[in-house]
Amino acid sequence: MLFKNSLSLNSYINNLPRGPVGLVPTMGSIHKGHIKIIRKSLNENLYTIVSIFVNPTQFDEFEDYINYPRDTKADIKILNSINKNILIYTPKSSDLYGDNVQHDLFNFDGLDLIMEGSFRKNHFDGVATVVKKLILKFNPLNIYFGEKDFQQMVIIKNLLVKENLNTNLISCETVRDKSGLALSSRNSRLSEREKIEASLIYKTLEEVKSKFKYLNEKKINEYVYNKLKNTNCKIEYFFILNEETLKPYKKITNHNKYRAFIAVRLGKIRLIDNIKL
Repeated sequence: MLFKNSLSLNSYINNLPRGPVGLVPTMGSIHKGHIKIIRKSLNENLYTIVSIFVNPTQFDEFEDYINYPRDTKADIKILNSINKNILIYTPKSSDLYGDNVQHDLFNFDGLDLIMEGSFRKNHFDGVATVVKKLILKFNPLNIYFGEKDFQQMVIIKNLLVKENLNTNLISCETVRDKSGLALSSRNSRLSEREKIEASLIYKTLEEVKSKFKYLNEKKINEYVYNKLKNTNCKIEYFFILNEETLKPYKKITNHNKYRAFIAVRLGKIRLIDNIKL
């Protein structure tokens, strides 16, 4: 079912029997990764809202915002084929932001100052702003995010606590194609040749996982940069961090969990990925 504003969607929900609501925020271009997350919400909640909204306040480059792939009609068709009871929310900016399309400012305890935050100014303020607005509008019991955007997920957990939002964050494993490339809406802008090169990203991360226990950080960094230096994958960053604090590790301990993170430029497309170590 399609709703173009929050008033009509809330009016519809309020006339239904009470039950848990799951929220899956998306920017459209629905792919198999989204579908897995949506199915998880359908299994765990009585009602599932899927929002389709390309959020302007999280883009640091206007060109990236303009070029972001959009095909709402195709997205709606896919969602209806999954389950006709999905509540599809396709707002205009005014429904979420009113006349003031600006992001709020948050303190994420430094979680936003590294990796994506160091390359994309105010990106996480924009993400947190729209997520907070969605939660306040629909009061979902659960909100769903994929682990491909792991830093975003950690920051949203921080937001939920600091803003006293009574919503659970449910993480979903990254979905990949046969080559290992993490599914992303941006992949549609890659040529076939670029997709082949992009598959090296996850292959490199898998090698990092196998080397993590016996090579030091310097050696692992050298391996990663050497692996990709003769390709069109230009590394923006590579880090191994504690996956809860997003701080660098000094010594491997059994009670901490670690994850490797990478961002590369491939032509005009920026790709990110990560792997649990």
